[in-house]
Parts: sequence; structure tokens; C-alpha cells
Amino acid sequence: MFAKGTFDTAGWDAKPPFEERDGVSFGLVTMSKTFRGDLTGTSVVYLLVASTEVEDSRAYVAMERIEGTLDGRSGAFVVQHNAVSDRGKQSLTVTVVPDSGTGELRELRGEMNIVIGPDGGHSYTFDFTL
Repeated sequence: MFAKGTFDTAGWDAKPPFEERDGVSFGLVTMSKTFRGDLTGTSVVYLLVASTEVEDSRAYVAMERIEGTLDGRSGAFVVQHNAVSDRGKQSLTVTVVPDSGTGELRELRGEMNIVIGPDGGHSYTFDFTL
């Protein structure tokens, strides 16, 4: 199955770096999202970010709990993010954590693709099974 739509982010709460060594700093960030489209709902995201002295080289891993309605079914689920920017060349994988679904989303599996448009707007496509 396939879902698509947009989302907004809010509440970017970055803690001061908890470690800086050899030009690499580690920090924690929490934020929230509001989804529209085939997936409607809200989420909280917990990020661990590593930043380097090279402006476009950084990475983050994150866990995000999404609660809402997907394909007319309600519940919640968790996705894991793995993102890398290598001197501006970016890659991002967002995968449903197996068996994290609740309610009517209990059997959810899949991968989400996130795109940030030139205007800064966020959109998603979600390839999933239930």
C-alpha cells in the first residue's frame, strides 16, 4: 500500500551538546510533527545528532512515535530514522519498528521517504503493509 502527504514540524528543542571531541559534537533534540494527507496525526521525535566542523557533514539517528490514522485505520507506531549528510550529499532511511504498532495498525510494516522542498515544506511517501 502507498500513502503520501505533507507534515509540519514544531518545537525544535535542542539541548546543549553533551560531548565535543576532535571537532565532533553530540547533541539531543526533541521535536513534534503534524501529518496531513493519507496519514493524519501527530508525533514526537527524539534525535541524537552528531555534527562535524564541516558545515554539510553531519548525521542523526532518531525514534519517532506517530499516533493517528493511516488508510482509515487508527493507532500508533514507531519509526526509526537514520540520516547522513556527507558534504551535502544526503541519505535518509525511515523504517517502521517491527511490532511497534497499536490498535488497527498492529501489523504495520514499511518505509517512509521524506522530502524537503525548495520552499522548506516537508512531504512524505510511505510504502507499507498491514
